[in-house]
Amino acid sequence: MKLFIINPGATSTKIAVFEDETEVYSEKIAHSPEELSGFTSILDQLPMRESLIRGALKRAGYTPADLDAVCSRGGLLRHIPSGTYEIDDAVLQDVYHPPYGEHASSLGSVIARSIADEAGIPAYIVDPPSVDELAPIARISGFKGMERESFFHALNQKAVARKVAASLGKTYEQINLIITHMGGGVSTAAHEKGRAIDVFNVRDEGGFSLDRGGSLPVSALINYCYSGLSRPEVKHTLAFESGVYSYLGTHDFRDVEQRMLAGDEEAKSIFCAMAYQLAKDIGSMAAVLRFSVDAIVLTGGIAHSKLFCDEISGYVEKIAPILLYPGEEEMSALAQGALRALKGEPVKVYPG
Repeated sequence: MKLFIINPGATSTKIAVFEDETEVYSEKIAHSPEELSGFTSILDQLPMRESLIRGALKRAGYTPADLDAVCSRGGLLRHIPSGTYEIDDAVLQDVYHPPYGEHASSLGSVIARSIADEAGIPAYIVDPPSVDELAPIARISGFKGMERESFFHALNQKAVARKVAASLGKTYEQINLIITHMGGGVSTAAHEKGRAIDVFNVRDEGGFSLDRGGSLPVSALINYCYSGLSRPEVKHTLAFESGVYSYLGTHDFRDVEQRMLAGDEEAKSIFCAMAYQLAKDIGSMAAVLRFSVDAIVLTGGIAHSKLFCDEISGYVEKIAPILLYPGEEEMSALAQGALRALKGEPVKVYPG
């Protein structure tokens, strides 16, 4: 079965064709800052991105009629259980009227549905960032009416969790894991017997990332919000210009590491602080699992850095064995989710 996979990100769009579980074609379409600067919203990028995706697919020698299904990474949709979902009208409604704000990944649902409708084949999303399996106690924030929410790198974390379980000779539903995804964004989750029962919400909490501040001091944050800036200005800064970028002016972790190795003391301080905060997140999730942890898993692009992983390990290695799964499994995870659906696994219905 031929599967077309779409994974839009902030500055690029990854696409691939799988024949069953084997990737036979892939491409990363870069979107330069100059190219994106002409759009006032992410939704405005839709025609441009779809045109580039269709063009790349055609150049690779495929047409929609050659495909058996299209599958995309989901965006900031409503909170839903983990699984494979059909891209129906309810999904598209929430893309155009997003309940939690715009994100480039949401565009994939619209493009996947467009290509699938042309060919008369199904279109799916799998494990979007809004997957919610939180334990009831984890929702309580400390202020009534302000619940904690679940946003994390569910797609990659779930895929890696299954690979780890297989390597241990068990199923995902038989083990407890702490997984930290470290890429442009970071998220840490406690996986108990197949469910992510608590997470550090990648939008609001936990250790800082390349462009987000994580858990910021409340009093200082209030003062910043009332410093004369508009609400959109505050949201933009906190979402795209916080974290490492606010200290070092870069969104590239490799640059941080290179500057540290060259003797830049500020870069070293931020490098170590980022590892320190993620280690604290891991320790918190160990408590959630009552320290019954089969493994701590470090994944995402930053997991390629042995120095950074060693820095984290120095804090948490006594909790459980530490396993490294550098990079991400998103494209193959999407293909596997679509393949399971085509082979008869029940497809979930998105809540309208």
